[in-house]
Amino acid sequence: MVICRFAFRNKVHFGVLNHNNQVLIIENPFKVNGEVVELNHPPLDLSEVRLLAPTVPSKIVAVGLNYFDHAKELNMEVPDEPIIFLKPPTSVIGPEEKIVLPSQSQRVDYEAELAIVIGKEARFVPIEKARDYILGYTCSNDVTARDLQEKDIQWTRAKSFDTFAPLGPWIVTDIEPDNLKIELFLNSELRQSSSSHNLIFDSYQLVSFISEIMKLNPGDVIMTGTPPGVGALKPGDVVEVKIEKIGVLKNYVTNSFSVQEIGD
Repeated sequence: MVICRFAFRNKVHFGVLNHNNQVLIIENPFKVNGEVVELNHPPLDLSEVRLLAPTVPSKIVAVGLNYFDHAKELNMEVPDEPIIFLKPPTSVIGPEEKIVLPSQSQRVDYEAELAIVIGKEARFVPIEKARDYILGYTCSNDVTARDLQEKDIQWTRAKSFDTFAPLGPWIVTDIEPDNLKIELFLNSELRQSSSSHNLIFDSYQLVSFISEIMKLNPGDVIMTGTPPGVGALKPGDVVEVKIEKIGVLKNYVTNSFSVQEIGD
């Protein structure tokens, strides 16, 4: 099942995408424990709506150094436990939106990642039960001000700028997360390519581990880490995260907010 969030006639809805590229409006799935409750509304063509980030998380928990091939690329030891950090919900943007490069940074990088979307409240979840708390998966880009990350040592500023958490284009619920091809294209050139098979800590391990630290709310996102090949963004770039069985998350890169965006 493909669940999306979209704008139509100045209203925001959740929907299910069918095989005819039509959207059926549903109840907010995060308010009904991940269930899909269809509303009485005629189907909409996908071309009629504007896709938004598929969730509005209360928090984004991201994982660092979680690919064997990325650790090898950096000549770093494989961690014994997941390395986690937070990105604020204000950093979220959706498909086709702009990543804005902040004036404080001279080096901003892309990081393609598989993202887990939580479907119901999760606390102290055993690994074998983790699947029950996951609504589905989406594409994400853990945009990072690399120079500030190195300067600050801790990562909050580097990871938290507005627009630094693109998500989308939708949530896919009925896939297995352990062997998905993950790619990133910069201006149509392949820059990252790996598989979730190379994750050091898989999706179920991450849900369990994080839920032992903090409560995960419906709609929360876990960014599972990036494969090798991260690199810099510049104004005018087009960056696309492509994940097998999910789709493509496309964003544009600029160095300034529009007047309307500043007003928002």
